[in-house]
Formats: sequence, C-alpha cells, structure tokens
Amino acid sequence: MPVLSVNVDHVATLRQQRLGIEPEPVTAALMAELAGARGIIVHLREDRRHIQDRDVRVLREAIQTRLHLEMAATEEMRSIALSVRPDTVCLVPEKREELTTEGGLSVAGREDFLRRYLEPIWEAGIASSLFIDADPAQMEAAARIKTQFIEIHTGHYADAKDSATRDTELRKIVAAIAQGKELGLKVNLGHGLNYVNVHAFGRVPGVCEYSIGHSIVSRAVLTGLSEAVRRMADIVESFAD
Repeated sequence: MPVLSVNVDHVATLRQQRLGIEPEPVTAALMAELAGARGIIVHLREDRRHIQDRDVRVLREAIQTRLHLEMAATEEMRSIALSVRPDTVCLVPEKREELTTEGGLSVAGREDFLRRYLEPIWEAGIASSLFIDADPAQMEAAARIKTQFIEIHTGHYADAKDSATRDTELRKIVAAIAQGKELGLKVNLGHGLNYVNVHAFGRVPGVCEYSIGHSIVSRAVLTGLSEAVRRMADIVESFAD
C-alpha cells in the first residue's frame, strides 16, 4: 500500500521569515505522524533557507516513523548524513537562485561519481534515493548505480498549463513507474502534488510513497495541520494496489 511522507520544509520557511522559534517544524512533524504520515522529509539546503542543522538532529531523536533527508551531493551534506543517520538520503539537484527544486538530478554519465559518493552512506546502513525526471535514460542510470529508491519528479505534470501538456507529462510518469519496477527500483513520487492532481495516480500501481509538503502546509493554514495531513493520508491510502 502506498504511504504518505510529509515534507515540513515550509513550516521552517515561515519560522525563518522572522528568524525566531515558531512555528516549530519538529512539532509539525510529530503532529503529521499522529495524523497519518508514515515518514517525515526535510531538505537541508546549502544556504539553510528553511531547515537548519538543529532541526535535522532533533527530528532524528523525536519522530517515530522514517526520516528522509534531501540534500545535494556535497562533502558537507554527506558528513551531516553520516552523523545524523536518517533512514533515507535523497540526492537532489540544488541551485541557490531557485525558489524550489526545478527538475531532476542528472544521473546519466555520472554513475561512477554518484556510486562512490553513496558507498559510505550505504555502509552506514542508510538507504538512498535519487530525485530524477521521468526519463528512461535517467532511470536506467539510477539502476546501474544500484540505489534502492528513486523519486520521480512530478513537477512538470503539476505545473502544466493545459490539459494536453498535463496528460503528456502524466503518461511519462506512469511509464517511468513501470520502468522503475522492471529495473528493480522502489519508486516514490514527489513535487507539486496537491489534493486535486494526486488523484491521477489513484489507479497506478507500483508507487511506494508520495512526498507532499507545500500543499499540506498551505491547507493547514486554513484548516489546521492535523486535518490537512489526515485528509491527504486518506487519499494516498485509497490508492492501494
């Protein structure tokens, strides 16, 4: 059965607007767990625009589900991951000028580098995921690296301006899910998914986890966090194969 993992980055974004102590992303993570989340996701960016080092360490101690750490493939981030020991590390592309992650990681042609980068992480018992576009070449490269998971970037689908483009992007993702399964990869989906567009995957088998953050935090502003997480968890659980 697919599960929901909740990204609490944007709770930290609101806190960092005042550089204060609230709202507390750790409290948000615990509330998300109580409401049905089966994992908590944070992206520790190089510029520390939202999640801070302290957040990752406290979350590791506090949550009862799984901690997924999104990060760039840098020496600094690997050192932090080996110290904190999240359940999964997800490698993502990162540019300082972007508002949010704009696309998938370039994996094809970098297999040797990424495999060497991940080896100490695997040796520490931490699973790995690669955030990639629904591109057959990137999928094959991810399989060659022997990462356990991939997360297919759903942003192009979510951001499509018309139904024809949206349908095209959806077909690419559905094909990539099937390809990932054939390659022996565990497949997650994430980026831009919300309470409306996520329903397109209701009859698509093979998804392990839906990574959703911004939409949940946005709804929580109006309805409360527990209700927002509970509603999304119910939707995802209804997708059982």
